[in-house]
Amino acid sequence: MDLYQLRCFVVAAEELHFGRAARRLEILPSVFGRNVRLLEEDLGTKLFLRTTRSVALSADGEQLLRDARKLITLADGIHARFREGVRSKAAKLRVGAIDSAAAGLLPLLLNDFRKEQPEVAVQLFEDKTIRLLPRVLSGRLDLAFVRPPKGRDPNLVYRHLLYETPVVAMTSKHPLARRTTVGVKDIANQPLIVPDRRSRPHSHDLTIKLFEKSGYEPRVAQVADEKQTIVNLVSTGLGIAIVPRWTSRMAIKGVAFLPLQIEESTNASRLPLAAVWMRNSRDALRDSLLETLSRNIQSYAAQA
Repeated sequence: MDLYQLRCFVVAAEELHFGRAARRLEILPSVFGRNVRLLEEDLGTKLFLRTTRSVALSADGEQLLRDARKLITLADGIHARFREGVRSKAAKLRVGAIDSAAAGLLPLLLNDFRKEQPEVAVQLFEDKTIRLLPRVLSGRLDLAFVRPPKGRDPNLVYRHLLYETPVVAMTSKHPLARRTTVGVKDIANQPLIVPDRRSRPHSHDLTIKLFEKSGYEPRVAQVADEKQTIVNLVSTGLGIAIVPRWTSRMAIKGVAFLPLQIEESTNASRLPLAAVWMRNSRDALRDSLLETLSRNIQSYAAQA
């Protein structure tokens, strides 16, 4: 039995639906189910009464739920106190970010933060939201900049920051590359390179919805996982891609980024970015970085 298995159990007990519980923790249902099964095997009892239509806590499950919540709260408190003590000595922040935030927001934010706190070292980790959130939960990251998921773990605090503007990436030799802007109708017949929905649901759904709202069927030519890979594929002429504007800061030879004209420009047609950290945790350095962010957020948002 370990703390992560207990966290899985508590979320399952709150949701009473393994699929929803797995989505809250941003892990595969098979991985989630294995953690619950291992916990049951370790304790030698059934924690859930499962049928094809419902999930309910057993008597042992109800008893464990009370104890598990206390253990998790105690463990998080111990971890936070020791981490704060080490942090005050080391003066180091561990910050995670999705690729577009790492390319656009963080250079702006860290430049301003360094002017105020030159003694603080910031260690950066670039990855997808689905991989950053577990690192925040486990304490391996102090703060992360992510796309906010639909199912949110109650142990995390999310603060909406801004919306990123989509642009169209295409090879600089493309006939449309000479234009100053393009609309969805201009690229309706172009082969599209889209992000994998499982790892990048916001970016994938944005591309598909922009086409559907304009009355066009997207021509998906290639699905790729990494943003860098997508832009590299664009550079070969394999297709075009709709990406966040900050992605244009990735220096890729032979790729042009054009503003995308959207008939009804709403928040639904842009990509949300949020800061996330562990709830009920005290961290003076993290809070100082967040204060710098709050003071300058309007300036950063204007460039997104």
